[in-house]
Amino acid sequence: MFVSHDCLTFVPSFQAFRIFGGYYSPLLKICSGSRSVARNLCSLRASASLPQKSKAIPFLDRPPALDGSMVGDVGFDPLNISSFLDLRWLRESEIKHCRIAMLAVVGWFVQEVYHLPNEIYSSSVPAEAFWKTLATGPMGQILFWTSLFEIISTPAVIQMLQGSGREPGYFGFDPLGLGKNPELYKRFQLSELKNGRLAMIAIGGLIHQSFMTHMGAIQQLQQHKFFP
Repeated sequence: MFVSHDCLTFVPSFQAFRIFGGYYSPLLKICSGSRSVARNLCSLRASASLPQKSKAIPFLDRPPALDGSMVGDVGFDPLNISSFLDLRWLRESEIKHCRIAMLAVVGWFVQEVYHLPNEIYSSSVPAEAFWKTLATGPMGQILFWTSLFEIISTPAVIQMLQGSGREPGYFGFDPLGLGKNPELYKRFQLSELKNGRLAMIAIGGLIHQSFMTHMGAIQQLQQHKFFP
């Protein structure tokens, strides 16, 4: 008997040469095929044991909680926050910040071209308008109403974390009925996340630029002034 450790089979040495009328070739084919199968099995086992890499940051491992089941999940969690906080709560927070940032970017540009009929709203520089409304009272009203909405939405978030089945960020607000088609609904969810993430970065840049130049975004573009 011939023992092959590569293909892990026991082959009769002399009979294997004569059955097919050849010498060594059947045995070599069996062994070479078994080697390739063994290599494939080893590679599959190695890939299964190694952690997958993040799509957003390829040189970092993908956090276990970010398994791609949520819309817009690209494995971006460099601080590994999802390992000790509920992913549904994190997504709820992200969507709220996305929506606020999108409204803030629109309001930032509207502030430069339109003002409410009062002296406290007359500034065309959004950063200066913020401090003026904070000192005179309107900003306090905005903080009051946003805090009230946050308190009202808290029971829905608690029920979601307790397993109610509610999707993070869902409040049933769809006056145009865009979510009736499941495929379109997922696409709109992804669009909201992408635009919201971009808006969060954008509003941060707009605020810092306004503080540095003491100008609005439109005025900066018109005068080509991007630095103090």
